[in-house]
Amino acid sequence: MRHQLAVLQRRQPQRPKLTWADRALLAVLLSVIPNARRQGLRLLVTPDTIVRWHRDIVRHRWAARSMRGRTGRPATRRNIQALVRRLARENPGWGYRRIHGELAGLGVKVAASTVWEILKASDIDPGRRTGPTWSQFLRSQAGAILACDFFTADLLDGTQAYVLAVIEHTTRRIHILGVTLHPTGPWTTQQARNLLMDLGDRADRVKFMIRDRGSNFTSAFDAVLADAGIRTVLCNVATPRMNAITERWIGGCRRELLDRTLVWNQAHLRRILTGYEAHHNQHRPHRSLNGAAPLKPLPEPVDLDLYRIRKQAHVGGLINEYHLVA
Repeated sequence: MRHQLAVLQRRQPQRPKLTWADRALLAVLLSVIPNARRQGLRLLVTPDTIVRWHRDIVRHRWAARSMRGRTGRPATRRNIQALVRRLARENPGWGYRRIHGELAGLGVKVAASTVWEILKASDIDPGRRTGPTWSQFLRSQAGAILACDFFTADLLDGTQAYVLAVIEHTTRRIHILGVTLHPTGPWTTQQARNLLMDLGDRADRVKFMIRDRGSNFTSAFDAVLADAGIRTVLCNVATPRMNAITERWIGGCRRELLDRTLVWNQAHLRRILTGYEAHHNQHRPHRSLNGAAPLKPLPEPVDLDLYRIRKQAHVGGLINEYHLVA
């Protein structure tokens, strides 16, 4: 009764909230009170609640005792489970036996049946699965593919200049080969020779060049590339999606640069395109590269409290780059 009064002294306008200690004490005290004296008691709760509290106390006590001598195989560590799922995700052709062998080579001691259970619990087929996805297949071939295309830029005197650009599929590195008012066949062929000089040793790894069927590309252009072991792949008529990566870059160049400035002449166009090429290759983040630039990998995480962020403007303030300053 004294404890009930203490609870009532803490009572708020709403129903009093009993702590776990309150429930345990009331359940224990009620068990020692004779049945004859319980009839006149006025409790805060019903008898069924007291009985339920008592059952909870007994259940928790026996549960705690059973945990002391717990037997059986311990659960697999979470980092091992994450590694199993990673190997299965990155290697679709591996079954659980192959993954188990790879783990053994890494020094991870785990049973093959455990690998099977982890994959099954993660809704991954433990058996040998099919080959790579389209995304994985295309990425594996991207290192051998170049793509090129012409696009136009309007000059201030009303004329149009033609720009020839080449992009590397695997790194998204851009090469702006030249600017001209008259893209003749010999001029385009010379740009192909300049491209091979820019690529250097990397030209040996390139096997395909994607281009459209424009009259600017002649057989001499293809012959220069063929001498370097690069095969020309022609796009179908009116099918820009066959050269989607180049078309996407041209659209970005227009939105970020050409549509926002007045181009005076060829020299001015060549100058701003050179600046944009450097920005694209050395700073601009790319979604396909997880935010990295073609020529600049992602840095290690830093503490912003130790640095200041400095803005550097390019192309007359049209493009901004941000750098860390100690």
